[in-house]
Amino acid sequence: MPAGYVGYDQGGLLTEAITKQPHCVLLLDEVEKAHPEVFNLLLQVMDHGRLTDNNGREADFRHVIVIMTSNAGAEQQARRSIGFQSQDHSTDAMEVIRKTFSPEFRNRLDGIIQFHSLPTSVVRSVVDKFLVELQAQLDEKRVQLDVDMEARDWLAEKGYDPSMGARPMARIIQERLKKPLAELILFGELAEHGGIVHVSVEEGELHLSTEAELADAP
Repeated sequence: MPAGYVGYDQGGLLTEAITKQPHCVLLLDEVEKAHPEVFNLLLQVMDHGRLTDNNGREADFRHVIVIMTSNAGAEQQARRSIGFQSQDHSTDAMEVIRKTFSPEFRNRLDGIIQFHSLPTSVVRSVVDKFLVELQAQLDEKRVQLDVDMEARDWLAEKGYDPSMGARPMARIIQERLKKPLAELILFGELAEHGGIVHVSVEEGELHLSTEAELADAP
């Protein structure tokens, strides 16, 4: 930043952070959207293990693990196969990556890892994780959540998108579980003493039913 501008005498956010924590993992999300100058800086880091800010201060990157994520090629990889035979679109995705990032940049990477669509078992694990977190929030309200397997499968199906992964899961849990539970806890059958909430699927939708308050522990 030229002299005369506010902050011209300050160091860069990245170099200052690395100087304070020289042993760390640096995550750069959606790196394909970065300004071209950022790639020049990354080349300097990968070539020399150091980065110098505009004040001449040098940050040592030799003990930093740099992880960069990118959506480049994700659309091609998620593309459905035509016909009855499944097709491997990983080559198409790599072609997009080759067009997006220069050879100089790609050749300095230790590796490129492609993430494929999540298998059903992993999506169910994501559902279980959200339910455990939700139960922890309900404990202080004396509310116990009982979600049957069909309801868990319903959440896994509705909360997963091939192009977005499990990102929609939080919204589905919020809309279909947390909001109805909040109504029951604030104004419904669970308002005074808590209870058990059974979650099942009826006519293709989640259904919540309540049971009497939990018995006091002996």
